[in-house]
Amino acid sequence: MPFPKDFIWGAATASYQIEGGAWEDGRGEANWDRFCRTEGCVFEGHTGDVACDHYHKYKEDVQLMKELGIEYYRYSVAWPRIFPEGGGKLNQAGLDFYRRLNDELLTAGIKPFPTLYHWDLPQVLEERGGWASREIPMLFGEYANTVVSALSDQVENWFTLNEPWCTAFLGYNTGYFAPGRKESPKVIAQVIHHLLLAHGLGVQAVRANGAPGVEVGIVLNTFTFLPATDSPEDEAAAHARYIKDNGWWLDPMYKAVYPEGTWSDLEDARPDIEPGDMEIISSPTDFIGLNIYSAALTRADKTEVPNDESTEVTFMGWPVRPKAIYSAIERLSRIYSPKKVFIAENGAAYDDKIADDGLVHDKERVSFLKRYHAELERAADDGLPIKGYFAWSLLDNFEWAFGYSKRFGIIYTDYDNDCRRIPKDSYYYYKELINTCK
Repeated sequence: MPFPKDFIWGAATASYQIEGGAWEDGRGEANWDRFCRTEGCVFEGHTGDVACDHYHKYKEDVQLMKELGIEYYRYSVAWPRIFPEGGGKLNQAGLDFYRRLNDELLTAGIKPFPTLYHWDLPQVLEERGGWASREIPMLFGEYANTVVSALSDQVENWFTLNEPWCTAFLGYNTGYFAPGRKESPKVIAQVIHHLLLAHGLGVQAVRANGAPGVEVGIVLNTFTFLPATDSPEDEAAAHARYIKDNGWWLDPMYKAVYPEGTWSDLEDARPDIEPGDMEIISSPTDFIGLNIYSAALTRADKTEVPNDESTEVTFMGWPVRPKAIYSAIERLSRIYSPKKVFIAENGAAYDDKIADDGLVHDKERVSFLKRYHAELERAADDGLPIKGYFAWSLLDNFEWAFGYSKRFGIIYTDYDNDCRRIPKDSYYYYKELINTCK
């Protein structure tokens, strides 16, 4: 595949999903620690207490990354490790862990690409209102200033937040994710605004504390809609759905306004917006990350096409639609003209097993990745501003409400045997792709 020579290849993880070491070296309780211990919230009561034990095995993991050939590693910083009480007294041991990780990465020739927030809020802040409280984005700004300043000599690129939609709607609307709240439309609207405000403050923290030339952006799970047919009417319907479902995140960041009709899905509830908020939210970014897994098919009559027996799905039940990755990049670029686009997550869950030969032959994932990568290459070949790709995930890990029942990794985590790592066939496929493209 003739990707540009400067195309970035990487892999991604998140702190709560892989680190473990939940109660070590001064780390505070996270909202997910509490959520996992709430009956009925997580599959079979699984927790992230150990996860993949990356907190102790990070050197082994970096060597696997080096062998894989990735140039960048996207991980997330655990806020409760840095400020166990959400703010105030710094936990130096938490910062030291990420400095050790970055040193190991840089020695291996891999550049760190951290995300400041991937859903693990200090529990003490949840008890003070969580993202519904304006205090939280302000404390996030202080946390971001501290982390960026401390790691500025090691890190050239930062993401602020990961998938704020999930925090707002799965965390505060359906209660499916931590903190498990089912709030009113007014509260959800306020959560959305505060998450965007935190992003803007995060951008400003990177600008103020990063090394010269540092770059920053956000990661969104933009909803992707493909036309059910090639008709112009279905294409127009898919485009309209994209604008409606993604505009309330993208318009504030790129245009400093909430689009008309944004709050209609929340019974027209509107957040309290203070003077200067929209200017902060629209602080200029250098890139945007997209998490792309699937897409919905849309008709001109505004109905989505349901899956049928012929629809290929992953172990998550998500349809396999490779064109999603091209469509997501193309629509975003056409409407908002970002400087750079990264695929910050892309991958698939399958029911992986260790075979009799001791290896993991995940042919479904290899097929999935090959087809999505072909569409990614088409986007690059068409001149779209796609600059890099991060496979999700480096490791099988704690998959949120699904616990350890879903495996997304290109490396198998043997939870029953000290979290032993076994590279899967998809790992070797990805390694070959990277080597071919260098």
